[in-house]
Amino acid sequence: MSHVFGRHTKGQLPVAVRGDGVYIYDSNGKAYLDGSGGAAVSCLGHNDSDVIAAIHAQLRELEFAHTGFLTSQPAESLADALIAHAPEEIDRVYLVSGGSEAVEAALKLARQYMLEIGQPQRTRFIARRQSYHGNTLGALGTGGNMWRREPFDPVMVSASHIAPCYEYRGRTEGESREAYGQRVADELEAELLRVGPETVIAFLAEPVVGATAGAVPAVPGYFRRVREICDKYGVLLILDEVMCGMGRTGTFFACEQDGVRPDIVTIAKGLGAGYQPIGAMLCSAEIYAAIEAGSGFFQHGHTYLGHPVACAAALAVVTKLTEGGLTGRSAEMGQYLAEALEAEFGQHPNVGDIRGKGMFRGLEFVAERESKAPFDPGRRVAARLKAAAMENGLICYPMNGTIDGQQGDHVLLAPPFVSTRDQIDELVGKLSASLAAVLAG
Repeated sequence: MSHVFGRHTKGQLPVAVRGDGVYIYDSNGKAYLDGSGGAAVSCLGHNDSDVIAAIHAQLRELEFAHTGFLTSQPAESLADALIAHAPEEIDRVYLVSGGSEAVEAALKLARQYMLEIGQPQRTRFIARRQSYHGNTLGALGTGGNMWRREPFDPVMVSASHIAPCYEYRGRTEGESREAYGQRVADELEAELLRVGPETVIAFLAEPVVGATAGAVPAVPGYFRRVREICDKYGVLLILDEVMCGMGRTGTFFACEQDGVRPDIVTIAKGLGAGYQPIGAMLCSAEIYAAIEAGSGFFQHGHTYLGHPVACAAALAVVTKLTEGGLTGRSAEMGQYLAEALEAEFGQHPNVGDIRGKGMFRGLEFVAERESKAPFDPGRRVAARLKAAAMENGLICYPMNGTIDGQQGDHVLLAPPFVSTRDQIDELVGKLSASLAAVLAG
């Protein structure tokens, strides 16, 4: 009998005992190809000797130093490495223990910034429907994942939500991609005018939407228009790259491909590659200067900020992603993954869309391709696909509620960047067999 409070109370999970490359092995010796990197975490795969060595070396020197009293060399070096590759004007790094913490820190910093510059009337956030920004109450409140939000609505930070940039479902016949992007971006301005732009702190969005919608990238020009609107009304732009950043889309930061400059950006998951829990909130020099010139104190904090061992692990990961060339490999193998998915599912009657960037890909399932009609939620396509894939030795990330929190099913794929072509072929083959089993049932 387990005393672990798991994610659900039904059934028993396999016990993971060992990892090697793109595979995880359970206590019965069964191998699972980690086709989603857990939740887009394991970008380097499992049992990477360089990261493990960095952790061991740091443990021999210093395991913990509270950031209320001391900084540490791993934290300083990691911050330097991140800023060296960060978007324009991003200058400071606030190191936390995960993605939800990073987003929570971003929201609180954005609010405090408005207080420091004498705009206390700014109390609102705007985000997008079908987004996900974390499970703490602030992050959940700004997110647009309705299934996760609903039980906690009465006690959450409130935010208003506009349409996502969701080309497969949103672009109308005859509308160009650019025109569609401008149209949905302009919803931000309309919402600002509705609530009063002087009351809004920030707009929060994922450059490539992750778990809730399944690797949905914005169309060209969308985020540039969003940046223009934010600048016009003095609203901060917070980009959530917890899932899509750190090389996952083929560039170190996903927003590089949109040519957009955030005021604040959040990262996690691939930052530590699963070897240690770590995340970060990065902000512009302007925001930091406002705190420095004002109160001089960010009114926020956690015990494990800038944990030396986590920072040492993350520095080893970042070094491999940059100097080691693995971000470039993500772009290269991501293209192969896209081609393999297109070859297998491009004409599949129940696959409506294949999308994503780099090693971050999604398939949206439909009952009928022509009309894009989703499956009846009662068929539990996503849940059954997860079970079938596990039976076939594949870990992937299916979700339901793709369209509106109730309708729609998709699967998210985020394999390690070290995957070989043969392993990607294995992933696609096992996914195909698993989907066939679900549809036959």
